[in-house]
Amino acid sequence: MATEIQICSFDELDSPLAEKCLTVVVPVYNEEKTVDVILRRILAQPSVAQVVVVDDHSTDGTRERLQCWPLQDGRVQVVHHDRNQGKGAAVRTGLRLVTAPVVIVQDADLEYDPADYAPMLDRIRKNEADVVYGSRFASRQTHRNALWHTFGNQLLTAVVNLSTGFRLTDSATCYKMFRREVLAKINLEEDRFGFCPEVTAKVAKLGVRLAEVPISYHGRKVSEGKKIRLHDGIDALRCIIKYNWLR
Repeated sequence: MATEIQICSFDELDSPLAEKCLTVVVPVYNEEKTVDVILRRILAQPSVAQVVVVDDHSTDGTRERLQCWPLQDGRVQVVHHDRNQGKGAAVRTGLRLVTAPVVIVQDADLEYDPADYAPMLDRIRKNEADVVYGSRFASRQTHRNALWHTFGNQLLTAVVNLSTGFRLTDSATCYKMFRREVLAKINLEEDRFGFCPEVTAKVAKLGVRLAEVPISYHGRKVSEGKKIRLHDGIDALRCIIKYNWLR
């Protein structure tokens, strides 16, 4: 049964906050080579009011690089985990600190482009959606991505659609944007990459409006630091079953 949820409009927000209305939650683990670049790109977006970086106990120098960012830009807040817990756990930590009315999750590599925040946010500003996913497969752009990764994403998305009634093209996308009050209704539990199927299942049960927007994507190889593995896809199937059918 869908749960009723009260959605506030941008007209109800203070005008300065309506201009800068986005919190970006950035889970980070061993991204020393890219973290400075991605933070500069995030902060260059006019909608960004807050950036919460959660370092999941990096061991490669990422932690040291992050130390100066709150001094460079007051919008940046850095939190450190005292042990590695996983992406989902880092996202949960970041969500507890959100102050802006809209939230997006951003990986600390360079696969996703923060310039895509604008078309996603536009759907929420126009009150056309409460949750927006950025789809890597909804456009005709050719993406650099391993065939096994593309096939796995399409398979998982098909199972998610069957389980939720959505018609998504990319359920495993990193770019998931939410009105803050939607997330406030969701109790997240998964510590690793199961965050994606878990949150999609719980959004479906809320009965809120979900839209997709085409985004750009520049996938990297395992040799370049990509962390998703086959066992993560198997675990995603477990999460789909658990949160759609067993809860």
